[in-house]
Amino acid sequence: MEPAEIIQHSGGAIGAAWLMIALPLVGAAVLLLGGRRTDKFGHLLGVLMAVASFVVAALSFVQLLGFAPGERRRGIELYEFIPGLAKMGLLVDPLSISFCLLITFVGSLIHVYSIGYMAHDPNRRRFFAYLNLFVAAMLLLVLADNYVALFVGWEGVGLASYLLIGFWQHKPSAATAAKKAFIVNRVGDFGLLIGIFTIFATFHTLAFDGVLANADKASSGTLTAIGLLLLVGACGKSAQLPLQSWLLDAMEGPTPVSALIHAATMVTAGVYLIVRSGPIFQGAETAQIVVTIVGVATLLAGAIIGTAKDDIKKALAGSTMSQIGYMVLAAGIGKAGYAFAIAHLITHGFFKADMFLGAGSVMHAMNDEVNMRKYGALRKVMPVTFVTFLIGYLAIIGFPLLSGYFTKDGIIETVMEHNAVLGWLAVLGAGITGFYMSRLVFMTFFGAKRWEPTAHPHESPAVMTWPLIILSIGAIGLGAFLVLGNRFMTFLAPAVGAPEEMPAFHPFSPTGLATLALVAAGAVFAWLKYGRAEVPALAPRGSFLTTFARRDLYGDALNEALFMRPGQWLTRLAVFFDNRGVDGLVNGLAAGIGGTSGRLRRVQTGFVRSYALSIFLGAALLAGAWLVVGNL
Repeated sequence: MEPAEIIQHSGGAIGAAWLMIALPLVGAAVLLLGGRRTDKFGHLLGVLMAVASFVVAALSFVQLLGFAPGERRRGIELYEFIPGLAKMGLLVDPLSISFCLLITFVGSLIHVYSIGYMAHDPNRRRFFAYLNLFVAAMLLLVLADNYVALFVGWEGVGLASYLLIGFWQHKPSAATAAKKAFIVNRVGDFGLLIGIFTIFATFHTLAFDGVLANADKASSGTLTAIGLLLLVGACGKSAQLPLQSWLLDAMEGPTPVSALIHAATMVTAGVYLIVRSGPIFQGAETAQIVVTIVGVATLLAGAIIGTAKDDIKKALAGSTMSQIGYMVLAAGIGKAGYAFAIAHLITHGFFKADMFLGAGSVMHAMNDEVNMRKYGALRKVMPVTFVTFLIGYLAIIGFPLLSGYFTKDGIIETVMEHNAVLGWLAVLGAGITGFYMSRLVFMTFFGAKRWEPTAHPHESPAVMTWPLIILSIGAIGLGAFLVLGNRFMTFLAPAVGAPEEMPAFHPFSPTGLATLALVAAGAVFAWLKYGRAEVPALAPRGSFLTTFARRDLYGDALNEALFMRPGQWLTRLAVFFDNRGVDGLVNGLAAGIGGTSGRLRRVQTGFVRSYALSIFLGAALLAGAWLVVGNL
């Protein structure tokens, strides 16, 4: 089954889908342009705009369900964006509305949580403006019906993430992290931009319906080139190898930023791009293979990084890399994996946002301390945070009957049927996940107290704990709701097509049992090392592998050796050529003319006898020349 045709629509909630983008955009404009005059109510306006956007998304979803499955791709024309090239329009279909519900619902909860988390920040109003701007840009990205509008949202997300990561710009580390995220993402965006140029040169349109419906008419080589260029963009936004280095440093931003950007929204944009451009990848087998390799390599790299991080947020960031890797791996195998990729994306948005906000709750109680070696026994003084975090932990390791068990294990089973090597590597990643996530929980909530004398941990206020409770509920039951009975795969089929044979999730299959056994082994090993044993205040030196993980697999060192140092040499060479070559030529010519002028100026003495002598000598030279020429 191929994706359904797009039907132009103008009525009801779907016809007003542009309000999903406009409402948070207006909120951002009011808070930024209103300045300090909006300080008193800025946070409330930010929350209101996010919730209102969710209401529009929910109403659009309900209206979409009212149509027959083959009629669930609705287009809304807004205006001509680039005359003769691209129209600004929106596409409301099962794929985009799934993202809209996730972005606005989880985003609204993060807005509410931020009221308490940022309560004492003097720039809280500006923070909520940036959150609104981010939500608006992300919604434009997923609702766009063409690659130009998608790219506008793509860049808007990059801008908002830069502003949010560097929100505390008085900290050099935050300012540096923001610049790093911005620069690395520009590398990915450059690849995406060239891919969009290639799409237009090939199909003479940038609208999804014109490109994807005719993808089978392009050559395999062209589709491979486009697919690989789109993958470069996806790697930048979704922190996949080799453009992953920005993600861990991005933890310098306020914790709600980590939950919003690195759990539910921005890092999922690459997965959306791959799935939305499915027909391009399906016509380019080489590009699909590269996508799966990138996905499996990243899921292992992120998991290895997570095993050695003592910073609670950076451990979760490594986990995000790994989980997005699972989604990219599933998206790379084609139609059979699309539904599991997006289903895991949705459940991950809930349980990872739950854990990031839970980490923020712990930091809020521990005077912003992020080192887990200075935690311990917090379950007794923070019971709500502990229980909700524990649910998110069980979901991400794939504990039976929780969300991650259905979606992540569904990915592993589907990949195993496609390629056994990739499948067993995914199983290995699940085992490592069991270890590093258990390590995080044991170091934070169990064992002896390792608090600093100034720390007086306590439970966070209700405005911060209620979002945790709601997210944890999604972490419990959302996976079963989406996966069992192929419910979500059937719903998504009009947007991405359906495989020839619907893959079904089989609880406690041989692959599932092997995965559970490896996860349990990882959890037991973590308990022996960090739960039962005493955790030292300082991290031991460790083996080469531990150092390898602590240094983010030497990603920064590799980038420095391959790109930064050669870039510096190239810059110095260019400066030398500019100074000694271009400037030398220009300045030398100017100096020559100036020196010649200075010497000629001395001839102008103002004395008549000098001029008469000059005239006489000149006449003598002319006469001599005439005589010589005349005798020849």
